[in-house]
Amino acid sequence: MDIAAEMKNIDQFKAGFVTIMGKPNVGKSSLMNRLTGERLSIISNRAQTTRHRIFGIITKDEYQIVYSDTPGTIDPSYKLQEKMMNFVKASLEDADIILYVVELGEKFDNPDWLQLARQSGIPILFIINKTDLGKGSQVEDKMAYWKEQIPDFEPIAVSAVTGDNTDLLEQAIIDLLPHHPPYFPEDELTDKTERFIASEIIREKIFLQYKQEIPYSSEVVVSSFKEDEKIIRLRAEIYVERDSQKGILVGKKGESIKNLGIESRKELESFFGKQVHLETFVKVEKDWRKNDRKLARFGY
Repeated sequence: MDIAAEMKNIDQFKAGFVTIMGKPNVGKSSLMNRLTGERLSIISNRAQTTRHRIFGIITKDEYQIVYSDTPGTIDPSYKLQEKMMNFVKASLEDADIILYVVELGEKFDNPDWLQLARQSGIPILFIINKTDLGKGSQVEDKMAYWKEQIPDFEPIAVSAVTGDNTDLLEQAIIDLLPHHPPYFPEDELTDKTERFIASEIIREKIFLQYKQEIPYSSEVVVSSFKEDEKIIRLRAEIYVERDSQKGILVGKKGESIKNLGIESRKELESFFGKQVHLETFVKVEKDWRKNDRKLARFGY
């Protein structure tokens, strides 16, 4: 090995943390999944799907980008939401670049969080997402609107769904990366464990299958994850806040929870690339979203 050449490459290497922030449902998770090429963050058309800070890591010969998907910025109204907003604030502390994401139809009505990002002194790339939904001159009109609202930013219009302009966004990120050795091994895709990813996949299916308060009142804990060469055996415990919610989750004659298990297993097998045996159990943990001790138990 040419040690001198290796040291030179390290000196030229770029690496940094890229925080993705914005209001709920602007497509932050879809954007991270698109940029990393991996399905690491769960997605639904419901707001506040993401509850944790999740890293998506992409490593190339000359750089490493550590994307940080965060919960949508809101004014919290109960303890869980306070914890979620703490994840957002923490992500600004170690960020090298901020992607501030708005969706195509959004107006400038959330200035406090943008101001917080600006006060950090971290370079900001302002992203208009969901251009695939634009009609006529809507994209151009929105570009002009945001230039008028925040003249010191040059918006980048992208579609996380189609990938339109995400290559330009990626290059803009690479240009801003500081010179630094890689933070993670080159084969690492995320900082989260397989148990966490499995629990998030199941929670995504809850968001997709159930309505009203059920997804927001539910938390998934994978209490057992046993893997051998051919199969993964999972035990998942789904917590809700009230007995009535448990009844809705289980459904008539257990049909709803059965369907949830089927859809979750399909996605788990696709992600892990092997057969999955999944057991699900529904439990009641009263008012867990408002209790610090219970939130800590669930990793918040």
